Amino acid sequence: MAKKRSASSTRWLKEHMDDEFVIRSKKEGWRSRAIYKLQEIDEKDRLFKPGMTVVDLGAAPGSWSQYAMHKVGHNGKVVGLDLLPIDPLAGVDFIQGDFRDDEVLEELLTILDGRKVDVVLSDMAPNMSGIKGVDQPKTMYLLELALDFIQGNLKPGGDYLLKVFQGEGFQEYYKALQQNFTKVVTRKPKASRARSAEIYLLAKGFKG
Repeated sequence: MAKKRSASSTRWLKEHMDDEFVIRSKKEGWRSRAIYKLQEIDEKDRLFKPGMTVVDLGAAPGSWSQYAMHKVGHNGKVVGLDLLPIDPLAGVDFIQGDFRDDEVLEELLTILDGRKVDVVLSDMAPNMSGIKGVDQPKTMYLLELALDFIQGNLKPGGDYLLKVFQGEGFQEYYKALQQNFTKVVTRKPKASRARSAEIYLLAKGFKG
């Protein structure tokens, strides 16, 4: 016998199917509605140029990598990484694995083959339990690893766009970004649901 959906999941499903960005993404051939978050930030802050190298952390289902590839073109390089499998995308290298594992990082560095990165994107989040005291430290740990990666692989002058939730460790991380980049700004794109606690930080001009 099929398990009955809860009222909240039924409501979420209806909201999702009625969502203007979900409808648009299907119509325009993008992997998910998340593309419009990145597109809005790119249009405002001009993240991408043809020929750039981009690393997309937490890439599944692939809409950010798809958009980045569209912007950097065939002379550019996009590498996406996620724990979840991702259907292939023309021109994009995908790694399925845990960013916390050294072997996965080594694979990423092998694909980059000495190329310094122009833009690092991070839409990473751990599997959420709904308990803030558990989820927030896990999120901040992933972002610490991303910052470690950046310090060894981002070009001077490069940019870093990340999703974050305000809470424990946020202020310290924000200060670390200010120390490493010339400018840090907050973005809340229209496609980010109003009730969602997520915000995006854009750190521009890596000091190297």
